Amino acid sequence: MDPEAAPDPPVPRLRLLFAGTPAVALPSLQALLDSPHEVVAVLTRPDAPTGRGRSSQPSPVASLARELGIQTLTPPRPSDPAFLDQLRALAPDCAPVVAYGGLLPRAALDVPRLGWVNLHFSLLPAWRGAAPVQHAVLAGDDITGATTFVIEEGLDSGPVLGTLTEPVRPDDTSGALLERLAVAGAGLLRATVDGLAAGRLVPVPQPAEGVSHAPKLRPDDARVDWTAPAWRVSRLVRACTPAPGAWTQFRGQRLGVLPVRLVPTPNGVEATPAAAAGGGLAPGELAVTRGGVLVGTATHPVLLGDVRPPGKRQMAAGDWARGARLEAGERLG
Repeated sequence: MDPEAAPDPPVPRLRLLFAGTPAVALPSLQALLDSPHEVVAVLTRPDAPTGRGRSSQPSPVASLARELGIQTLTPPRPSDPAFLDQLRALAPDCAPVVAYGGLLPRAALDVPRLGWVNLHFSLLPAWRGAAPVQHAVLAGDDITGATTFVIEEGLDSGPVLGTLTEPVRPDDTSGALLERLAVAGAGLLRATVDGLAAGRLVPVPQPAEGVSHAPKLRPDDARVDWTAPAWRVSRLVRACTPAPGAWTQFRGQRLGVLPVRLVPTPNGVEATPAAAAGGGLAPGELAVTRGGVLVGTATHPVLLGDVRPPGKRQMAAGDWARGARLEAGERLG
């Protein structure tokens, strides 16, 4: 390092309005609270019924903001005139967003002079939409990442400010992958805000090629199709863990399915039904072996991991099978 070199000038301090709702937004909020900038308020979704008792609870972001004494805004819709008046009065320089969950109108987008900056958990323009991490796992992507971009009125289509990459591990659930992206993405979001404050960043339009969409996965999407290949079953279950939760039917009732394992052979290739179960298993057919509980698919069986019977806690598949007293030829599905 040149001792005569001038140090980098300090980053100008910005007034920030942070918008976010679920726990995945907390690392980003904390990173901005630890930055030189001032988080003047938090925008989050209204309190909502949660848990078995369905009692009204604040969002994770609201809970942290209130604990720290930060002004918390919870309009039913961000287009409400009262909220827009509050936003103008706050006069934020920039509004970082992580999984807020509400559609921002033009009247709100125009208020911060540096715009609303969204942290999205994909490498845009891939997987625009509400469930990018789930769709990356479902599609079998090897690499995903996070992107910061300037919000405009289109769906995740604004110009890009920064990116990072993250490998998708063979055993990743969407929950595990999202946890890593939330932590890494918090650093990206802070660096983006610093760059905007210093005037170092120029938004780059997204390419027209490579656009894909990631709509929210519904419970019906999470039903396991045992007539699919084993690799497809494994991806679906991992993509739907923890939410919306993969499931199947057994004896006419819903059975939750946690990540399954592909059955290996000594040479590392997935086993055939004959090698895995001493004979072929039809799609959905169950077999209890010394190695665990097998389920047939269109290709070769998979090993059940944990399951969640109706009205009961999560348990190992072997414990469930013993309690259910499986009969020969019984199937899931």
